[in-house]
Amino acid sequence: MARNRVIPFGYCMKNGEITTNPKEVYAVSTIFREYLNGSSLLQIAKLMESEKIRYTEDSDRWNKNMVKRIIENKKYLGTDKYQQIIDEDIFRQANEKRVRKAATLCVISDDLQEIRKVTYCAECGEKLFRNTNGKGREYWNCGNPSLLEYGGEVSTYSPTADVICKQNEINQMSDSIQVDFDRVKSEIFKLAEMKYDCCTYNGSPQKTNEIKALLKNHEQLNTLDIGLFKACVSRIWISHFCTIEVELINGVRIKNITEKDNLKAKLSNASFDLCGQCPQFAAQTVQNIEEVNNEHSIECNSNSCESADGNKP
Repeated sequence: MARNRVIPFGYCMKNGEITTNPKEVYAVSTIFREYLNGSSLLQIAKLMESEKIRYTEDSDRWNKNMVKRIIENKKYLGTDKYQQIIDEDIFRQANEKRVRKAATLCVISDDLQEIRKVTYCAECGEKLFRNTNGKGREYWNCGNPSLLEYGGEVSTYSPTADVICKQNEINQMSDSIQVDFDRVKSEIFKLAEMKYDCCTYNGSPQKTNEIKALLKNHEQLNTLDIGLFKACVSRIWISHFCTIEVELINGVRIKNITEKDNLKAKLSNASFDLCGQCPQFAAQTVQNIEEVNNEHSIECNSNSCESADGNKP
């Protein structure tokens, strides 16, 4: 087990006095330089590992928290006990950048938070999550590792272990020399009940009535009503083909594509079992999602399906 450092990284004890460690001083200087040049904390941690720089005597493993603590450590400016390693101007720039990045990451509107909660991958149904590469590029990644490579198969239904076991049991009974037909019949009914329990109840008509009631007294929307959004929308689906779909709570999906001129025609011609205001509500919802996603481009490679953005929101 790695021991925690008593003396800050960059320093060592020699002849009873605290002095600088040349190799660690090089590492500290490299960390500040790389951070100011745009590398992320994680990228810097991996760089330290690749150069076989030990954070402790018995471990060369690094993580982004170690790098962050070094950037924050004011001892590198020099104290009565510790020699100066980092120039004051470099230290100030690095920490101003750290504070600025932290503040930027936290500035997420409440409406955007609600939209993110129901945003899913249209390819497999997994939640999408946001990631950055430390250089200002933003990615929306699919959380399904089986789809990170082209050709991954999506399973739409998987029977439970009990269903499989019961099916095998019935098969064995049917293949026996002396078949107990009454028992086989009874087990088949049990299997049918088990399979039925695996099915999802379709409450679409009731959900449609709920949407009608919610939209009945609403005029056409020009801004996002987040309360109405949460009440009517169950999920948002985003695919790497630049399509966005809003799924209402009754299962109806309204698709938006990059050809914005076709959106209005699709919505106006949609034959939903809903009141007239629903396409208007959906159009406004899609428009608000587009604004959130407006500066995002889609990247798809052999490793992942990603939505990349050069600018943070």
